[in-house]
Amino acid sequence: MSVMPACPECASTYTYDDGLQFVCPECGHEWSQQANDTAEDESVIRDAHGTPLADGDSVTVIKDLKVKGASSVVKVGTKVKNIRLVEGDHDIDCKIDGIGAMKLKSQFVKKA
Repeated sequence: MSVMPACPECASTYTYDDGLQFVCPECGHEWSQQANDTAEDESVIRDAHGTPLADGDSVTVIKDLKVKGASSVVKVGTKVKNIRLVEGDHDIDCKIDGIGAMKLKSQFVKKA
């Protein structure tokens, strides 16, 4: 038996399946099962080519990136090892040789 998702409106756990949608008996909210599936997919952090990333992966920078507050630049092709995924606009936390600790956006890297 599959686990029903909680209601996005009232967080009730008493939801049920009604064909192609979920229904909450407490507040009457109805939402599609496809919308629930896409919401789960959006939580996965992906690189510039759509490959899912995970903690500990190695990535390669695909664009020259200016380092804010410094005169240095992260060059194209720079390999970054042992990344850590975090929440926020800059979703990769890493350490780059010669520059130090910094945050990157996943749209500017590809999985190595």
